[in-house]
Amino acid sequence: MNTIQNIANFSTSEKTYVTIGTFDGVHFGHQKIIEKLVLEAKKANRKSVLLTFFPHPRMVLQKDNSLELINTIEERANLLEITGLDYLIIHPFSIAFSRMSALAFVRDILVNQLHISKLIIGYDHHFGKNREGNIIQLTEYSHLYDFKVEEIPAQDIDAVSVSSTKIRNALAEGSLKTANSYLGYNFMLSGTVVNGKQLGGKIGYPTANINVKETYKLIPKTGVYVVLSKIQERNVYGMMNIGNRPTVNGNHQTIEVHFFDFNADLYGQNLQIELLYFLRDEEKFDTIESLIIQLKKDEQTARAFVTKNL
Repeated sequence: MNTIQNIANFSTSEKTYVTIGTFDGVHFGHQKIIEKLVLEAKKANRKSVLLTFFPHPRMVLQKDNSLELINTIEERANLLEITGLDYLIIHPFSIAFSRMSALAFVRDILVNQLHISKLIIGYDHHFGKNREGNIIQLTEYSHLYDFKVEEIPAQDIDAVSVSSTKIRNALAEGSLKTANSYLGYNFMLSGTVVNGKQLGGKIGYPTANINVKETYKLIPKTGVYVVLSKIQERNVYGMMNIGNRPTVNGNHQTIEVHFFDFNADLYGQNLQIELLYFLRDEEKFDTIESLIIQLKKDEQTARAFVTKNL
């Protein structure tokens, strides 16, 4: 898959099959559309193109700083890498771009820039200035500019029973099993290992403190999780706490991972943490000793989960 930043940098003499959307989560519903796109493009000897946008339109148009996305743009690109797409185009979304009319978008972007042969989109797709473009207009423009349009029927999408909103809600509620089943993969957090207060090491549970720099990235419900990370080409399991560390009077949220049977300096490294299982809610313990007892129970439960599910 070729990843291209900005539509202006895309160039091909070949005809393309295209789909458009934010595809946050790259979940089963999205995968259904992408699989269809890739399969049909190959059958027709065309190139498959997924056009997505960043930042998310809501961040730009509504200045919505509260929007939380399932994936960072890098995570989204990595997930799309394995779908068989020929091209991923990440176009910077801006106020100026949002003012492009539906006709100009079809003519200048789809036809002249992407050399579209067929457009495959999800049900009730809107585009262009004030979201004025819809399936009716797309069909009209397709006749004018000689390309095909296929809309995935509502019942096909609904049959998957998946939406990015459902996944976000499940993660916020700690329903990790539900979220992962909708995604078709394990929800992940990606970040750099930074210096912490090293309190974990003093009680026998040293942790890697993960700094997720993307403020728009959804952080799931506070609590303790069983996790997996690939470190130095090795699968390393552990348990992660998301929360404010009330037992030691923490005053801000941290993400701390204690890895099992692993001892190495990880400072400055970028890690991807997969969340496998939600163990329990975050608690405030009366004493450090009570916390240590609970951590030992957590470790026992987490290791049992890993052994069972390896």
